[in-house]
Amino acid sequence: MATDRPILLVEDNPDDEALTLRAFSKNKITNQIIVTRDGVDAIEYLFGTGRHAGRDTTIQPAVVFLDLKLPRIDGLEVLRRIRADSRTALLPVVILTTSRELQDIQQAYSLGANSYIRKPVDFERFLTTVGQLGAYWLSLNELVDS
Repeated sequence: MATDRPILLVEDNPDDEALTLRAFSKNKITNQIIVTRDGVDAIEYLFGTGRHAGRDTTIQPAVVFLDLKLPRIDGLEVLRRIRADSRTALLPVVILTTSRELQDIQQAYSLGANSYIRKPVDFERFLTTVGQLGAYWLSLNELVDS
């Protein structure tokens, strides 16, 4: 069953953000997409602080698509903070990055990433990959009620 909970996309590259949003649209993923462009903004969104103060934090994303190479706080630190807090510890977090570094993959999984996906360079493969991710995480995966 599809969820109407939002998707959190944490992406600092405007081109990758635009491609991801286009892929969601082309694959008929209609969930609200919340975009944060650095690690601090992502943390503030999730915990309702900073510019997101007052946000209803009982409504958490269905899934977080998290880049690793982010300004201010990198993606691994964002993941560490997500897993360290009981309010967000069970959120599905998919690493969506260009990094092929074995250390990044190992560290992401050791910190509790649910999946690690390298962004395909080819546009059609990117569309397909994002469509498959959306279908799985929004339609097939069972979420913990927030």
